[in-house]
Amino acid sequence: MEATTIPQFLENPVTTEIIRNAFISAAEEMNARLARSAYSPIIYEMKDCSVCLFNKDAELLGQSAGLPIFMGNLDGCIKYTTELIGGRENYREGDLYIMNDSYITGTHLNDITVFSPIFYKDQLVGFTANRAHWLDIGAKDPGYPMDATEIYQEGVRIPPTKIYDAGKARQDVIDLIVGNSRLRDAAMGDLNAQIAACRTGEQRYQEIMERFGMETVERSIADIFTQSELMDKEIISSIPDGIYEAQGCLDNDGVTDEPVPVKVKVVIQGDAITIDLTGSSPQRPGQTNCGFSQTISACRVAFKNLISPHSPVTGGNFRTMHVVTPERTIFHAQQPAACGWYFTPLGILIDLIIKALSPVLKDRCAAAHYGDSMVITFAGTDPVTQSPFLSVEATAGGWGAFAAGDGESGLINNVNGDFKNLPIEVIESKYPLKVLHYGFRQDTGGPGANRGGLGISKGYQVLADLASLSLWFDRSKTTAWGLFGGKSAVAPEVVIKSSETEEKWLKVNAKSLKLNSRVIANSGGGGGFGHPFDRDPQKVRDDVIDEYISQEAALLQYGVVFKSGTAEVDEEQTRNYREQNRVARE
Repeated sequence: MEATTIPQFLENPVTTEIIRNAFISAAEEMNARLARSAYSPIIYEMKDCSVCLFNKDAELLGQSAGLPIFMGNLDGCIKYTTELIGGRENYREGDLYIMNDSYITGTHLNDITVFSPIFYKDQLVGFTANRAHWLDIGAKDPGYPMDATEIYQEGVRIPPTKIYDAGKARQDVIDLIVGNSRLRDAAMGDLNAQIAACRTGEQRYQEIMERFGMETVERSIADIFTQSELMDKEIISSIPDGIYEAQGCLDNDGVTDEPVPVKVKVVIQGDAITIDLTGSSPQRPGQTNCGFSQTISACRVAFKNLISPHSPVTGGNFRTMHVVTPERTIFHAQQPAACGWYFTPLGILIDLIIKALSPVLKDRCAAAHYGDSMVITFAGTDPVTQSPFLSVEATAGGWGAFAAGDGESGLINNVNGDFKNLPIEVIESKYPLKVLHYGFRQDTGGPGANRGGLGISKGYQVLADLASLSLWFDRSKTTAWGLFGGKSAVAPEVVIKSSETEEKWLKVNAKSLKLNSRVIANSGGGGGFGHPFDRDPQKVRDDVIDEYISQEAALLQYGVVFKSGTAEVDEEQTRNYREQNRVARE
């Protein structure tokens, strides 16, 4: 066996760590500036945004907490633009670019990417970039439609466009972009916040250069990248070589009612990992399509969850990860495919990569989570102000259990990371809506030795005469699955009640609502881990007391018998029941 080659690092390790954390700190300040300056609650409350700093080769140096699904491909946006303008030499200090083209950025058109080059002593040394969700970008319906069949229905499509030229605003271009939003003031305010975040990143990057010197910073960056790459390779090499597969499906694409299959093949060979999505659905008539760069980003999220979740991501990561998917599939969409709900297939993709590797990474893998952003949108005219309103929320749900514990309840889905819920106080003060209830949904977590997390139930009452509802809830057919004997979770559902009717929907576009209509949005739970009859009966008792599960579920799902009329476990009856019924519950 050959001896492992120990790399010779170039810079003092203490200096390297200071510089590493200086870049991360700068990114966190950028994120704070963006959130505090933004106009829309979806950014300043929910944090539907991300920021990053890069070196001159668009390799990641620092990022803040944010949406991981955004962070994995901002580098690609910079590289694409650099090629488009003819090379790095064509950037000038003070330039600033904007884009949202789904086939470049990978996301939907509402996600606006802004980036700028960073110069130090007249030399290009890096880039600062951010992405934030604008509430409206001029789609055929307010916010974004749930039934678009081509990208031209989803809003204004912006290729890489310079909006600041050497520090001078191109106001006509900016006016053209924000003027296509139904919420022009919000769009302008959010764009200004993104610009401020870029300028903050430029300043902090320059200060790091000034403090340590360009040569020291570049040597430290090289060491940081080497460390990240070696860590990836070491952990991948510990996984047995082989081919690992998993598959699942989305409910539909929002236009047809056909399931949308997703197939994953993970190939481990030495210190390299290949994720092959061949066999997944061709691009769909509806909006469950995404650009290839976003697919790479989702694979990076799954990779990072499994390989080295506790270390910061840098430009040295993912160098031995390869992603394969044919063109004109849901993971490599080509125009004019609609991409509004690009994240729906990516959520299940991340879960499936983890499921595929679970046989050889049992201690690292979790059962599936509830799976999608479960977006609920109210739009209409506010009866008090007589102005348009638009409320867009993602709904939290249950995460899968894992070897070391239960799944989290009421947590946002895996593509959204640091995304926050919209506080009730904000909803009721800004929109003609009343929140009737908000809490965990009992008995929704997948049963297991470790229980899956619970979904959420949130009830709304509409206080406007002119209002509409749009929904995008998925994963009712392939619900959150369990692992190693754990069971699947309960599916999502949405109930719409008026004085005359009660209806159930998962997807609907701009459905008219009457005054005082009620909408009950219920998200799904996470899958269980291990056989439910192996769960400690006292944990089951605690779950019953906390109302996470009912006494009926305690018996039927976990085989736990309580003493008559009490909340005390009957140990003997529980043991007998489990012995007699275990095989039937396999």
